[in-house]
Formats: sequence, structure tokens, C-alpha cells
Amino acid sequence: MALPNQQTVDYPSFKLVIVGDGGTGKTTFVKRHLTGEFEKKYERRLSMTLILLFAAILIESSFYFPASPSLDFFTNCGKIRFYCWDTAGQEKFGGLRDGYYIHGQCAIIMFDVTARLTYKNVPTWHRDLCRVCENIPIVLCGNKVDIKNRQVKAKMVTFHRKKNLQYYEISAKSNYNFEKPFLYLARKLAGDPSLHFVESPALAPPEVQIDLAAQQQYEAEIAAAAAQPLPDDDDDAFE
Repeated sequence: MALPNQQTVDYPSFKLVIVGDGGTGKTTFVKRHLTGEFEKKYERRLSMTLILLFAAILIESSFYFPASPSLDFFTNCGKIRFYCWDTAGQEKFGGLRDGYYIHGQCAIIMFDVTARLTYKNVPTWHRDLCRVCENIPIVLCGNKVDIKNRQVKAKMVTFHRKKNLQYYEISAKSNYNFEKPFLYLARKLAGDPSLHFVESPALAPPEVQIDLAAQQQYEAEIAAAAAQPLPDDDDDAFE
């Protein structure tokens, strides 16, 4: 299904809504996929008046309809496209309009593992999302795991268990686990748990390096924490 201002393609395409506090790395994550680079360089020179007019139109329209780069993935069942609706900074104005969520078919909620407040706000993003988009596959992503000063500890990451969401630790700048959220969503949307990518996505070179041994140890701690009973606290209380 093509949405306004989106190119129609002859293979399955889905609106992917990406939400989370500002600064969690949503835009960086999307733009690691090279086909998601939606700025284009033009050799033709434009007059300053036209440039300013064009910029004003883009700024005004982006406030209502955020840029939605299209990311294509190649699977054993054929090509699939995600139209990634990034917030374009709108979350800074105290929330998102319902128009941002309408027709959303899958979603990623992102928080920053180095900023506890961004995780505390995850339930709010989840409520806003589910208020408009019912029964869609959702992935929770903890971003910036390449940074050593981690504030969201393994025992704190329980929201996905309470709401039956998939959770992945990611590092947008190092490309760590980049494809996992997309693969999970593709499998859910296709109703095929055996679906897999047959080509690796074309990603921008890593900007940072991640300590894989330390991260694997931390994910083992998360797996161990997941085997423990859920705490009885309220969803909004993250101490």
C-alpha cells in the first residue's frame, strides 16, 4: 500500500513507525542503510530565492509529514520495503500527531541505554502507538550499546516482557544488530518465521567500534534476567 508522497512498488511494502525520545538515535539508525539516504545532490544551480522558497516548503511540510526514506531488503521470499517514518524532531514538541501513526503496520520503539529517562518514557510511546495502531508487530531497541557509560542495566529492561515485545540491543553507529529489528518485523508481517535475508543490507561504514566480548556478556546477563519473575512494579516506574 502506497502512502501519500510515496512511490508505488510491485512488491510488499509497509509503513514502519519509529518512535522514542529525541536524541536516542532514530534518524542515525535509519540512515545507516545506504538506500535510506534521501538527500540528493543536484549539480544544477538554483537562485537563492528558489532555494529559500524550497527550504521553507520542506520545513513546513516536514512538521506535519516527517521524511520517510524507503529501505529495501532482499529475502528468500522476495524483495520487501519499509517506509520508515522518522519523527523529524517532532517529539520535542510534546508528542506526535495521530496522523504520524495512522496506517502504521509495524513499529520500532527506541531508547538510549546511556540515558535512563529515555527508557522510563518507553511506556508512554507504547501507549500512544497502540492507541492508534492496534495489534501491529513492535520491536523495542536499546541503542548506543557501544558507549561504556551504560545507565539502563539488564535487570531494568523488563518492559518488552510485560507487553510481549521483541527486544534487541543495537548500536546504530557501529551497525551492531542493524538488520535484526527489520528481520523480526518482516517475519511477523509475512507470517513466516523461516523468512531470512539473502543479501546483507548496504550499510554506511561503522563510525565507532563495539566491544563484542563485553556486549555478548551483557546480553547474557539480559537473558539471565529474563528468566527471573517479572517485578510487580507499575509499568511507568523504573527505578
